[in-house]
Amino acid sequence: MISDHSLAELAPETAYAVWRLRQQVFVLEQACLYPDLDGRDVEPGTRHVVLTSDDDGGVLGYLRVLDDGDVWRIGRVALDPAVRGRGLADGLMQHALTLTTDRDVVLDAQTPLAGWYASLGFVQDGEEFLEDDIPHTPMRLRRR
Repeated sequence: MISDHSLAELAPETAYAVWRLRQQVFVLEQACLYPDLDGRDVEPGTRHVVLTSDDDGGVLGYLRVLDDGDVWRIGRVALDPAVRGRGLADGLMQHALTLTTDRDVVLDAQTPLAGWYASLGFVQDGEEFLEDDIPHTPMRLRRR
């Protein structure tokens, strides 16, 4: 099941599972030491999109949608390694895109995933750059 919430709407157990997944994927798996808790999760316009298991309600995937004023920003896209390759991230992104119909949507794709984001309508919107020693490509979905 996919749902979206403000931080205040997230059950404490779900919030904990989200932060744990982000830590597992970005800090441990990708070996990136960075401030994951950057203050953006608590902003009033932030939506936390969560994919949970139909079986036990555990968190399988996550992304956040940030209100950057003139654009929406999608980030922290993560799937539990045990469920990758099943197309579940497509559902997460489609849900996020239903929340962001009034303005362009931007994201910084890890470059190996730029083709997947392109399949969702995103186009390259700048030069590739390194973040935490991982190549990223800025991308934009034009809504206007």
